[in-house]
Amino acid sequence: MEFFDCAKTRRSVRRFTEEAVPVAVIEEIVGAAAYAPSWKNTQITRYTVVTDRALIDNMAENMVLGFTFNEKSMKGAAALVVVSYVTGRSGFERDGSYSTPKGDGFEMFDAGIATQTFCLAAHDKGLGTVVLGYFDEEKIIPALNLPENQKVAAVVAMGYPKFQPEAPARKDVADLLTVL
Repeated sequence: MEFFDCAKTRRSVRRFTEEAVPVAVIEEIVGAAAYAPSWKNTQITRYTVVTDRALIDNMAENMVLGFTFNEKSMKGAAALVVVSYVTGRSGFERDGSYSTPKGDGFEMFDAGIATQTFCLAAHDKGLGTVVLGYFDEEKIIPALNLPENQKVAAVVAMGYPKFQPEAPARKDVADLLTVL
């Protein structure tokens, strides 16, 4: 798929078929996402893929901070991808001080770039994704045994889409772009 087609046709998919996503396909997607740029090439983003149905259901029912809208998308997904990042590297100097006035903001920025790259690569492989922002990090970290130096950036529901959602209206380029 050509890049502009991929970027313009990727949608947030919330309804999936029951077909499992092969691990080899997930490995290819993560391999592509590994090329996302990061602060001083720190490559802090990590991916934990959950395919265990009981754990997916537990996350959907108990780790969404009461935002039950996401429960159905999570339960219907073939996999949940917990995107995490290693703390204290992106946006920091070797002595631990911040490199810019953004403080630790570059950690989420780098994780966001990597997450979008992951979602575009998944779309290129025929998969649907939706990035979910409501999650209980304090429950997810121990449930997945994430290392102490990692935080959760997002949870991505993933699977083969039941249908391709229509594109919502987009703002005109003139409303988005300022050239000085």
